[in-house]
Amino acid sequence: MSTDTTTQPAAERAGAEGGQGTPPFRYGAALAGDIERKWQDRWETEGTFHAPNPSGPWAEPDQVSGEKVYLLDMFPYPSGAGLHVGHPLGFIGTDVLGRYLRMTGHNVLHAMGFDAFGLPAEQYAVQTGTHPRTTTEANIERYKAQLRQLGLGHDQRRSVATTDVDFYRWTQWIFLQIYNAWYDEDAQKARPISELEAEFAQGGRSTPDGRDWSELTGAEQREIIDSYRLAYISEAPVNWCPGLGTVLANEEVTADGRSERGNFPVFRRNLKQWMMRITAYADRLVSDLDRLDWPESVKAMQRNWIGRSQGARVQFPVVGVDPAAPSIEVFTTRPDTLFGATYMVLAPEHPLVDEIAPAEWPAGTAESDVDGRWTGGAATPAEAIAAYRAAAARKSELDRQENKDKTGVFTGAYATNPVNGQAIPVFVADYVLMGYGTGAIMAVPGQDQRDWDFATAFGLPIVRTVQPSEGFESAGGEAFTGEGPAINSANDEISLNGMGVAEAKAAITDWLVAKGAGSAQTQYKLRDWLFSRQRYWGEPFPVAWDADGRPVALPESELPVELPEIDDYSPKTYDPDAADTEPEPPLSRAQEWLDVELDLGNGLQRYRRETNTMPQWAGSCWYYLRYLDPQNSDRFVDAEVERYWLGKDTTRAADDPGGVDLYVGGVEHAVLHLLYARFWHKVLFDLGHVSSEEPFRRLFNQGYIQAYAYTDARGTYVPAEEVVEELVDGEPRFTWNGQPVNREYGKMGKSLRNVVTPDEISERYGADTFRLYEMSTGPMEVSRPWSTRDVVGSQRFLQRVWRNLVDEQTGESRVSDAEPDTDTLRLLHRTIAGVHADYTALHYNTAAAKLIELNNHLTKVYGPGSQTGVPRSVAEPLVLMLAPLTPHIAEELWSVLGHDTSLAHGPFPVADEQYLVADTVEYPIQVNGKVRSRITVPADADLEAVKAAALGEEKIVAMMDGREPRKVIVVPNRLVNIVI
Repeated sequence: MSTDTTTQPAAERAGAEGGQGTPPFRYGAALAGDIERKWQDRWETEGTFHAPNPSGPWAEPDQVSGEKVYLLDMFPYPSGAGLHVGHPLGFIGTDVLGRYLRMTGHNVLHAMGFDAFGLPAEQYAVQTGTHPRTTTEANIERYKAQLRQLGLGHDQRRSVATTDVDFYRWTQWIFLQIYNAWYDEDAQKARPISELEAEFAQGGRSTPDGRDWSELTGAEQREIIDSYRLAYISEAPVNWCPGLGTVLANEEVTADGRSERGNFPVFRRNLKQWMMRITAYADRLVSDLDRLDWPESVKAMQRNWIGRSQGARVQFPVVGVDPAAPSIEVFTTRPDTLFGATYMVLAPEHPLVDEIAPAEWPAGTAESDVDGRWTGGAATPAEAIAAYRAAAARKSELDRQENKDKTGVFTGAYATNPVNGQAIPVFVADYVLMGYGTGAIMAVPGQDQRDWDFATAFGLPIVRTVQPSEGFESAGGEAFTGEGPAINSANDEISLNGMGVAEAKAAITDWLVAKGAGSAQTQYKLRDWLFSRQRYWGEPFPVAWDADGRPVALPESELPVELPEIDDYSPKTYDPDAADTEPEPPLSRAQEWLDVELDLGNGLQRYRRETNTMPQWAGSCWYYLRYLDPQNSDRFVDAEVERYWLGKDTTRAADDPGGVDLYVGGVEHAVLHLLYARFWHKVLFDLGHVSSEEPFRRLFNQGYIQAYAYTDARGTYVPAEEVVEELVDGEPRFTWNGQPVNREYGKMGKSLRNVVTPDEISERYGADTFRLYEMSTGPMEVSRPWSTRDVVGSQRFLQRVWRNLVDEQTGESRVSDAEPDTDTLRLLHRTIAGVHADYTALHYNTAAAKLIELNNHLTKVYGPGSQTGVPRSVAEPLVLMLAPLTPHIAEELWSVLGHDTSLAHGPFPVADEQYLVADTVEYPIQVNGKVRSRITVPADADLEAVKAAALGEEKIVAMMDGREPRKVIVVPNRLVNIVI
C-alpha cells in the first residue's frame, strides 16, 4: 500500500545524503528527523503519554483499569551546558520500560521535572547580574527540547521545577509539618507538637526540673517545646569559608581543607543553623532497608552511613573539678577495653575543653612532654588550645580522619578512669570529630591503631586488654584489633580476664550501671541534618524571628514566602583567613522584605525574616509526590491519588512499604538524597499525610557512559572527535593534526574536550539510532564506553528493518499476506518470548540482539531481492517489539502497515507456545568428566534412545575401543556422562 507519511522534501534530502543514485525513501538522518518530529508533535497533541489519575481533574475511570506502574528518574539539574550523551542513559532506560508496560496494558506514570535551585545559577548571577530565575528557566527549556528530541514518553502535564513558586510553597508547607512535629520514642513515630504541649499541660509528661507546667514562664515553656522539634535551631560545627562568605557541605570541601570552588581556606566553626532531627529516625531508616528492593551495595552504604552500634556511655570525672560539674562522657562499642584506657581525647570544638583547662600547666607536665608536643610550646593551656584549634579549623573532616601524622595538645586536665581510679591526661586532637559520638574518646592504644600512633608520638602508656592471637607480636609494634580473651582487666570488684569480648562487654556494662558510672546505649554515626545555606537561590524558610530572638513558624495562610528581588546575589565575603567572621547571606540586604509586620495570633508585631535558605536537597526530597497531583492548590497531593500510585500492596509482600515502583538513577545518590527523602517521607507518613511508609520501593542504579580523552605532548586536551586512530604494527596509534596524542579513559566532560551531545548524534543519525545504540552497548547497570564511530551500526540495523518493510524507491509497503515458513515462525515466537523477558528485566541489550537476529533472518528469506515480501504476521510483531527501543520509526512503520492509531498502547505480541517447543535437543557427551563430543536427538527421545545415540557416536566408539562403560548417566535435556 502507498503512504503519505514521509514528505517529499525529506525524501529529497535522504537522496542528497547518500549522493547520486541514493533511493529517495532510504532511511537516513533527514528522513529519520522528519519522522521523529512528526511523531513527537502527534504524541504531544494527542496526549499519548498522559497517565490518568483515579480522581481529580485527570480522572479517566475507563483508563485506570490496568495495573498501575510509577516509573521515576532521579531529578536532573538543568545546567547551561545541557545534556551530553551520558546523561540520558537512565532516562531512555525507563522510557523503554514505560513504553513496553503501556503496550502490555499497564497504566504508566512517567514524568520529568527539574531540581532547579542551587549554586551554579547563583554563581552565574553573581558574575553577570542576570537573575538566577532567568538563567534557570532558559536552561530548563533547553533540557526540555533535548529530552523531547529523544522521544521520551513523559506526561508533560506533570512536569515541575523546584523553583516554581507553586512547588516551593509546598516545600515550605512540608517544612512546617516537620517543624511542628516531635518524635515520640514510646510510640516510635512523629506526632504534632500540639499533642506534646497538651501532655505537659495535663501532667502526662514531666518537665526537666520537675516543676508543674503552669509554673513555667512562656519563655521557659517555649524553650522546652523547641528542644523536641524535628526542625530546630542549633549551634552546630560547620564548614565556614570566609572567602566565599558561606557555609559549605562536606562534599564541597577538598581533602586539604579548602573550598572546591575558589580554593579558599575552610574553617570548622560553631554557627547557629537550622537542623533536621533525622537521628530520631535512625533505627527505622536502618531496619526498613530490609523491606526495600534495592541493590545490596546501596543498602550497605546507608547502613554504614547511619552506623548503628551497641555499646556503653561511660562517665570520666575530671580531676580537681567540682564533682557537680559535668564529667567527660564517651560512647564506646568496646567497654571491655576500659582497663586499657591510658588517656582521653576531646575534639577541638568540644564545649568542655575551655571548662576543664586549668590556668597553668600542672606540675610534671614538662617531664611528660615529648619534644614539646604536649604543650605545643605554649606558655599556658589556653594558648596551646587556641593555637591548635586554629590549625585544626583549616582541615577538612576527611583530612582529619585520614591523616596518619597524629597531632594534639594537652589540655592540662586529667580525668579519672572509673574502672581503676587512675588519673589519665586529657588531650585535644583533631582525629576526634565533634560530629561523631560525644566528641570525646577514651583512648585504648593497645586495641586501636590510631590511638596507638598517638600514644607512641606522645610517649603515653600502652596496655593491652585483649590477648593477641598467636604470632601477632612478631608483626611489630601495633595495636591488636581482633578478638580474644580479656587480659589485664580486673579490679577489687570485677575481673574480665579470660572472658570473650561479648561476655566481657556485658559484664563491664552491668558493673558501670551499678556504679552509676555508665549505661548501655545504642549509638549512631548519623548526625542531624544541617539544613541552612547562606545563599540566595534557594527556598526561603517559612519562619520569622520575634523581638526575643526566637523563631516563629508562619501560618499556612502566609505561604508561599517568595524570594525578593535583589541587586546583589552574593553573600558578604571576607579575607579568606578571617576565620572569626560571621555569615551575611544575600537576603540580609533585602531590607523591605526582611522586616515585616505580622499578626501571628498575638496582635500586629514586627518580625525579621530568616535570611538563610534551604539546601538544594529540600525540593528533591518530595518531588515524586508532586508529580502525582501538580495542579492541586489545596493539598500537596490528593490522598486518593497518592494511595493509588504509592500505596502499600500486600500482594507483593506482607510488609510492602509502598512507594514508587521503580526509581532509576546514579549510585552517587546512594546516601544523602535517598536518606533525606526517606526521612521526609516517614515524617509525612507518621503525620497521616501519605499512606506509604517509604518513597521508593525498588531502586535501580544505571551505569555511566564514559569516553576516551586525548592529550598532546604538552598534556593539553585536544578535541576527541578530531583524533585519528590507525593500526601500526598491529598496535593502535592515535594522532591529532598529524601529531601523536595519548589516550585516557574516564568521565565525559567539557574540560576533557570529549563531550558528545545527543543533539549532534540525533542530527547525524536520528534519535532512534541514538536510543538503540545507548541501550544495546551493554547491560543497563554496567558503565560502558562511548564511541561515535560505532553508532552507525545501530543506524544500519534500522535501515535494514526499513528496507525489509518499505520500498526505498516508492515509499510503499513491501509487506505481503503470505504465510511464513515454519523456521520463521519458530524464530519469531522465540524472539517474542525472549524480548518480553528482556524488557521486563531491563536487559535491553539482549532484547536488541534478538531483534537483530530476527531481522537478519527476514533479510535472507524475504529481503528486497526476494519474490515475496515480509509476511504481515511477522512484520507487525517485529515493529511492535521495536517500539519501546525505537518508537519513532516503529510508529511510522506501523502507519505504513495500514494502522491509523498509535501503537503506544499496544498490542504487544504474545508468543505462541507451540513454536517454543524444540524439535531436537543437543546433548554434550562427557567421558570421565570431560566433554568429548555432542549429539542431536529428537526432543521426544526417551533416555534409552539418548544413551544408545551417545554410545554409538563415532568419537565415543573410538574412545571406548571395545570396552564396556562402567556407568552411563543421562541428565534429561542437559548432558550424557559416560564413565569408563
